[in-house]
Parts: sequence; C-alpha cells; structure tokens
Amino acid sequence: MIRQKIKKTIKELTGIEAKVERQNNTEYGDYSTNLAMVFAKNFKKNPIETANLLVEKIKKSDKDIFEKIEVAHPGFINFFISKEYFQNQIHEILKQGKDFGKNSLLKDKVNVEFISANPTGPLTLGNGRGGFCGDVLANILEKSGCRVTREYYINDVGEQIKKLGHSVIGDSNAVYKGDYIYQLRNEIKEKDPEKAGEQASKYVLKKMIKPTVKKMGINFDVWSSEKELYKKNEVEKALNSLLRKKLAYRKDNALWFKSSFFGDDKDRVLVKSNGQFTYLASDIAYLKNKINRGFDKLIYFWGADHHGYVKRIESAGRSFGLDSEKIAIIVMQLVRLFEGNKEIRMSKRAGKYFTIDKLIDEVGLDVARFFFLTKSPETHLNFDLRLAKEQSEKNPVYYLQYAYARISSILRKTKDEKNLSTAKNKKQQIDYKLLSHSSELRVIRQLIGFPEVIEDIGKDYQVQKLPQYSIDLAADFHRFYSSCQVLTRDQGLRNARINLALATKTVLKNSFDLMGISSPEKM
Repeated sequence: MIRQKIKKTIKELTGIEAKVERQNNTEYGDYSTNLAMVFAKNFKKNPIETANLLVEKIKKSDKDIFEKIEVAHPGFINFFISKEYFQNQIHEILKQGKDFGKNSLLKDKVNVEFISANPTGPLTLGNGRGGFCGDVLANILEKSGCRVTREYYINDVGEQIKKLGHSVIGDSNAVYKGDYIYQLRNEIKEKDPEKAGEQASKYVLKKMIKPTVKKMGINFDVWSSEKELYKKNEVEKALNSLLRKKLAYRKDNALWFKSSFFGDDKDRVLVKSNGQFTYLASDIAYLKNKINRGFDKLIYFWGADHHGYVKRIESAGRSFGLDSEKIAIIVMQLVRLFEGNKEIRMSKRAGKYFTIDKLIDEVGLDVARFFFLTKSPETHLNFDLRLAKEQSEKNPVYYLQYAYARISSILRKTKDEKNLSTAKNKKQQIDYKLLSHSSELRVIRQLIGFPEVIEDIGKDYQVQKLPQYSIDLAADFHRFYSSCQVLTRDQGLRNARINLALATKTVLKNSFDLMGISSPEKM
C-alpha cells in the first residue's frame, strides 16, 4: 500500500509515526501529511522549513513512487504518485486476486458479540442492523489478520422470560403481543408462567431466531447461555472475585459493584436486598468468561437503549485487568422504515413490528445487508422499502452489481479472459503505460485504495466506509466505460483495458464478499 510506504519512509527518516491521509481532491496530491506542523518543535524549525527538510529526504528515499512532492501552507506535505507507479499496480492486484486487501497489521484474538436479542420474539430491524454490521466487521478483522470468534449471548433467565411466560398463558401480566404469541400458545401448553416462559424462549430461539440468523447469512461460532453461567457457578465466582479485590461491597442487604471507582457516575447493584441477581451480575460473569477464554479484544454491538450501560461494562473489564481500549462497545442507533416518504410506524410492545425475516423476503438478502451497512452506527438509519425494491441505478445495490455484471459481459466477449491476465500468464507482456486517460487513472487510483479502506475499518470499526468505497469504485468504472472503448481494435490498448476491467472485477468481488452480498455474472 502506498500509504504504508509513505508512513514507513517517514518513520525510518524521523522515528515518528506520521498520520498520512488519502486526498479526495487530487489537485492537492494523492496523499498528505501534517507531520511538519505537529512536530515542528522537535526539529527546531518552523513548519514550512521542517516540511521542506522532510521532502528532500523522502525524495531521495522513494523517488520511484512520486511524480512530485509539494509543501503547502501552513506546512502540509502533499504527495503526487507517479502515473507509472499507478499503472504497475494492476499487475499486483491481479497477482494477489482474492487476497488483495488482506493484511497482517492486526493479530489479536477478538470476540465480536452481536445481535444477542432476548429469546422473547422474532428478530426485528434493529437486530438486523447490529447483525449485519457485526458480521461484516468480523469479516474485515479476519482480513486484517485477527482470529475472530462470532458470538451470540442468550439472555435465557430473568424477568423478560417470565414476562414471555405470562404473555403465552395470556394472564393479566402479559406484556408481549403479536402473531408469534398465538403461535407460541399453540405450541406451549404449560400453565405455570415461569415454566411456560422457559419453554417458549427455547422455542423462539430454535424456531425463530436461529433460522433467521441463517437467512441473514450469518454463522455464529458460539451461542453462549446466561443460564449456563449460573449453572456453572460462574456468576457467583465473578462476584466473589470482585469482593476479594474490594471492588464490591455490601450495603442495605444488597451487593454493590464499585463502578464509580472506574469513572461510572455511581455504584451499581449486583444482588438486590431480596437476593435476586441483577443483569449486571451475569454480564460481569460473562465478560470474565470471555477474558478467561483468552481474547485480546472484546467488541459488542448493542441497541440504542443500552447506551447507559456502556460505562458499567467498561468498569467491569477494568476490574478484571482489561484496559478500556481492549473493549469496544458499538451502540447502534434506531432504524426507521419508510415506503417512499411515508414512515411505517412500529411498536414491539403493541405487537406492530417489521421482522428482519420479512424484510429479506421483500427486498432480498443483498439489499438488506447493504442498506444496513451504509450509515455510521452513531446515526439513525432510514430504510426506504420503495428504493430497496427498485431495479434501477437509483438503487445502490443494483448500481454496484450492474458494474460487476457489465465487466463480466465484457470479459465473455473476449473469450480469452484467462490468457489476458499477466498474473496468470507471465510471459505475455501488457503495456500498462497505454492507460493514460484520466478515467483510466481514476479507476486505478480507486482500486489501490481498497487495502487502505480495510486497514482503516480494522482500526475504527466504521464499516460504512466499505459500501461507500464500493459505490465510488463502481461509479469510476462506469465513467471509464463511457469514456473509453474497452474492446478497441488496438490490441495493446485492448489488452491493457481488459486487465483494468479484470482488476476492477477482482476488487469489487473482494468487497462484495466482505459485505456478504452476491456477485452476479449477468443481470
């Protein structure tokens, strides 16, 4: 990766880990760093002088990569990559194939826990958002060298299970509503609400949640049960450990976690005065269970209603020696469903909701996955059913897959796709210097940015960068296709352009695979 090369060169010359950014406006170069402004004092010079000093050293070190390096006020260093270097990267993309974008920058053993919806009903749109984002992040972390475990935590004890039981037997304490409750009533004949709740939760997990997870294209490595934590005395052991560390104390006949010691706004109850365990007690035991399994990093995907719970889990992690940076809690904001301009109102308590199962049936798995990935977790997501069903370039999934199918159509016309790739036939020489049109160079520039997108997501977990990258690449390819005749009579140029199309197809396929969407050869 070019960015890594620049960073490596700067570090070798200065010993400093520089922040190098990819430029959107190529008028100011392909990459830029503000290193000279940040560390000017270290060099005992002003930023411009520092930048000029660094530029001279970098030019001597990596002169074959850059067309030029410029210093811009008030001290930015802008890197312009040479046309020849760009052109030669096509061969590298084709050579690496499905491994293009792969890196070994991260080597952690990571646990990614997502969905983890209570087994009290079908999975909803909110569960779908966290589910798809968690699955894609896990894919990207694996691409970045991590050993990843995908995990679903089943809250199969507690008040919500009792409430489900009351709802199934239909007494005055019923809470849950919806068609699935009638389905449960036909299946569960137990009249004791607690036992009915246990039976119903098992049915929901087996017959509703797990089939939907499979339909979502997600394969969990581990399904962890809260009930098992109690059976194995892991909850009691975790609380005793906190007591020994003097991080838990008894007050008013209750047991409290000293979470304020780690920055929480107040201490939290672990065991109530009536002897009942709180959810936090088992959540702490579950966290300790993960630590005992040797994970270096714990990543959680939670719904918006869990925002206030973040500090408690971070505090629990620190109480067992896990630094704050080793726990990442991603809170997913709400999903609103629209049919054009009209919002479809939902209320789980009133039994009015849209299941992820139904959504996939209506719009297809590819569209469902892609749409849920397009927004940052911190922002609300508006899902437009009308747009999702549209078979036109207005639909971003159609637009993307059409680019892939278009390339496949071009390659079918050549009848010799395998012979044209320099990676598969090293004897054949492709003159990539012929690719000098601005639209061709734009595609190449976009292609070589793919590994950087993977690197960035592996660090900041902002999975929405991947669908945006894919759309940008498809747009650049469509522009190239409109501007340049691929199957031209000039055989040399034809071969070079076909290889450019092949490289684009490779990168699109790699991005599709990470997002979990299909790669249609025809549309």
